Amino acid sequence: MGRILFYVSVFILLGSCKQQGNVEAVEEKAEVFFSVDSLPKPKEINEQAMTIIKEWQEFIGLENTFESLYRVANREDLVLVIEDLIEKQKTLEASTYPATFDKPQIKSRQKVFKTYILKTKGNLEYRDGTKASTIEMIDAYNAFRNQFNVIVNSKLDTILILSE
Repeated sequence: MGRILFYVSVFILLGSCKQQGNVEAVEEKAEVFFSVDSLPKPKEINEQAMTIIKEWQEFIGLENTFESLYRVANREDLVLVIEDLIEKQKTLEASTYPATFDKPQIKSRQKVFKTYILKTKGNLEYRDGTKASTIEMIDAYNAFRNQFNVIVNSKLDTILILSE
């Protein structure tokens, strides 16, 4: 009986040592952060629109925060920029628009931009790929900025159209 107990304990001891050698280390997948060089650049605003925008401090604040998007180096920096963009966008939404830009076209582009900011924030929280949503957010911002140019360059007199 003693021999059987001895052999069983040696067998269990050897079996447990062998199992530890086969355990593979779990490798964590390193998150690859996208390069900001691959992001599209913001569209230029023409001089006529820029003279009107210079007085709009809330938009200037949003501009400065958006420019910091191109200086992010990692995920944590992007989270901070997105949070700041959300706050600046809320401030801009509640602000008084210049009379030239107090139009539904501008406000709708701003809502689309807000949507893509929130989409990017959601992708950051769930650690889902953020590059595509960040590019979509930049495209929405470019459409928002381009709408200033469209309004300023439009020479169509709406009073003539509405009086008919």
